[in-house]
Amino acid sequence: MIDIDRIRADTPAAQRLAYLHNAGAALMPASVVSAMKRHIDLESEIGGYAAADRESDRLEAVYGSVARLLNAATDEIALLENATVAWQMAFYALAFREGDRILTAEAEYAANYVAFLQVAKRTGATIVVVPSDASGELDVGALERMVDERVKLIAITWVPTNGGLVNPAAAIGKIARARSIPYLLDACQAVGQMAVDVEAIGCDMLSATGRKFLRGPRGTGFLYVRREILQQLEPPMIDHFAAPWVSRDEYLLRDDARRFETWENNYAARLGLGVAVDYALGIGLGAIEQRCRMLADRLRSGLASVRGVTIRDLGRTPGAIVSFTVKGYEAGAIVSSAAAEGITIGASHPSSTRIDAELRSLPPVVRASPHYYNTEAEVDRLISHLAGLAPR
Repeated sequence: MIDIDRIRADTPAAQRLAYLHNAGAALMPASVVSAMKRHIDLESEIGGYAAADRESDRLEAVYGSVARLLNAATDEIALLENATVAWQMAFYALAFREGDRILTAEAEYAANYVAFLQVAKRTGATIVVVPSDASGELDVGALERMVDERVKLIAITWVPTNGGLVNPAAAIGKIARARSIPYLLDACQAVGQMAVDVEAIGCDMLSATGRKFLRGPRGTGFLYVRREILQQLEPPMIDHFAAPWVSRDEYLLRDDARRFETWENNYAARLGLGVAVDYALGIGLGAIEQRCRMLADRLRSGLASVRGVTIRDLGRTPGAIVSFTVKGYEAGAIVSSAAAEGITIGASHPSSTRIDAELRSLPPVVRASPHYYNTEAEVDRLISHLAGLAPR
């Protein structure tokens, strides 16, 4: 049972905002902010190097916290400055050549897809988009039929940025593992709103951010790399932390996932990330997922009865991102009108998930993303606000 009153007391902005923009950047718990401020103060008092030395145990513990979050080993975790860098370090460590195939999903995120395009342009590899099934999820049967000896990577976004779709990550993992194909999972919108078990999923690499449903600070992310594949990957960029300079003409890559890191880091943000992970683990990801889905389902149910609102979510069991359009209103206008009433929501542009948007002829959509610290009353406020808009 989640103690909502305690958690909202830990979230000062929740007292004045109905904050439903957690798919963008969630509100940090007070303990996360305090951890970061304490470290900044310490750096100002004794210097950055000495502060990192003094806090070395806490900094090291962040790896263990992230590993517990993912059901991974500590040596399989790298801490990066954001999820994009984490994803890129994994993707660009793979070698492609002409004729190789990259399989991905219709709702793949723009940052990932442009990387596919760049590698295809450089190497002659091809990008193959796996079709969706009738529910909108990646069609697992189609994926299995498309796999052949030319496929060198399966890379999907688990929970796309533009709606509540939850792709069948574990079913994809079974296919990838059976055919020994590397599997890269973008879990940015999944981590923090649902349980994530890399062993159950069967992914080889997973990237995520701290700032979204995990409620950590901006400028934090992490990468999981399965130990069995790690030694096959050389990062696209290295420094002397990732690969110590062992002799005049030789470097030696680290034997853990920290080969994907660099020496310099934002240690205050890293400590904040660790506190955020521990905070989520303390509540329990199962309980968090259950409450997130309850609130999102309540929002969808309420929106379904509002005249002029069209819900744009896909999937059999959509998660805590609710996307919709309002007849006669642009998405930005809806976001602004809600903000004027103390309700924070966001929008998603078609360019962020271009293939899916073009296939469904989607305009910019409004995106509301409740989290466990939200209340039913806040969800109902948004529904009432939309119901009260003048028809156009």
